[in-house]
Amino acid sequence: MLFWVGRIDKRSFIIEVREGMLKRIKVFGNIFESRDEIVLRDYLALERTKLANERTLLAYLRTSLYMLLGGIAFLQLTEFKNIRWIGYGALALSAVLLLVGVLRYSVIKSRLIRYYQRSAKE
Repeated sequence: MLFWVGRIDKRSFIIEVREGMLKRIKVFGNIFESRDEIVLRDYLALERTKLANERTLLAYLRTSLYMLLGGIAFLQLTEFKNIRWIGYGALALSAVLLLVGVLRYSVIKSRLIRYYQRSAKE
């Protein structure tokens, strides 16, 4: 039995395949829309998500700084001129990790803010 979950526009669907044949397709609405008033349990879950998002940003920052330090260390090795490309690669990876971390943090933060505002309106 194989399940495949997908999304088209704001509708989600599950396709169940059994023994190579299509068994059924279940279509349901957007499962992430909030229809109820936010309760304490949901508020605390959102706060945990916000804190986890901040921890993830700090992990990206820490990894980026370690890559920066490693890149600088490889560039300062004078006896091994033929592996300077590792230093430049580590510096580039450091910048990419920092950019990905900040973008990921801002996207998740904006989604949480939208969810808070949508829940407050209802």
